[in-house]
Amino acid sequence: MIPLLAAVALLAVVLVAATLRPFGLPEAVTAVPAAAIAVVTGLISPAVAWQEVLELGPTVGFLAAILLLGHLADVEGVFGWLGGRLTGASRGRPQRLLGLVFVTAAGTTAVLSLDATVVLLTPVVLLTAARLRFPARPYSYACAHLSNSASGLLPVSNLTNLLAFSASGLTFLSFAGLMALPWLAVIAVEYLVLRRFFARDQGVAPDPVVRR
Repeated sequence: MIPLLAAVALLAVVLVAATLRPFGLPEAVTAVPAAAIAVVTGLISPAVAWQEVLELGPTVGFLAAILLLGHLADVEGVFGWLGGRLTGASRGRPQRLLGLVFVTAAGTTAVLSLDATVVLLTPVVLLTAARLRFPARPYSYACAHLSNSASGLLPVSNLTNLLAFSASGLTFLSFAGLMALPWLAVIAVEYLVLRRFFARDQGVAPDPVVRR
């Protein structure tokens, strides 16, 4: 019972630190010492710990590579370019912009992971709405929701998918094929719900002056 309580306490400390980020420190500052304590105190044997590292290492490394790819895309101006395309393609219509944001956010989440949608795409979408003088709420909600709901398509979309993919024995394409219909259904339902929920915001005539 005591080892179980100790393990839960270590987990709680790591989760709290990851959530609060005291002094802006990265999560590893608490997670790595907690893991070391678990091994040194015998909560988990070194052999089991090493086995877990071997099993999860490739998965975590692949996720890190996807996050790096998203960062490099941002550095190269991909998301800024997307903002310009969204502005032009919306043709000054709030409803059209919402549909475009759904397509863009769903694709970004699926291919570059949910973190890319939250950290890189959302600010661009909000800036686009501000330039067009559209209410920001529909587009911020769309990005926030799609960073979660649109992350079910590919193994790279989020860490949970990667872990499930590793355990399932499926190929990359088999996993995507299995999840394609549920992914599309969730996005379609969410679009209809947000379109109706923000009908008043979407019905507001934009200011004719567009910020550059």
